[in-house]
Amino acid sequence: QVQLVESGGGFVQAGGSLRLSCAASGNIFNTDVMGWFRQAPGKQRELVAGIISGGSTNYADSVKGRFTISRDNAKNTVDLQMNSLKPEDTAVYYCHRRGFWGQGTQVTVSS
Repeated sequence: QVQLVESGGGFVQAGGSLRLSCAASGNIFNTDVMGWFRQAPGKQRELVAGIISGGSTNYADSVKGRFTISRDNAKNTVDLQMNSLKPEDTAVYYCHRRGFWGQGTQVTVSS
């Protein structure tokens, strides 16, 4: 079992920044692949960014150059720095690890 707790969501104006954090506990390993997903109303959940144990990352085309994913294996956390936010980034953001999901955190970007 893995527990994931997200934090850092909120309301921001377009062009602003937010930093999301996900703290993991339970049956976890430093080799785990971790990722951030998001789901906007009426849309499917989509991958935003992923990071493997060696630090390699991948991003959705829509967030490349604006978002940065990072991990701290000592703290069992994965963060998502989101800059130059756009209204279309509005969604519930979920942390994912070993098949488990966090409860989600709302990000709302106003135009």
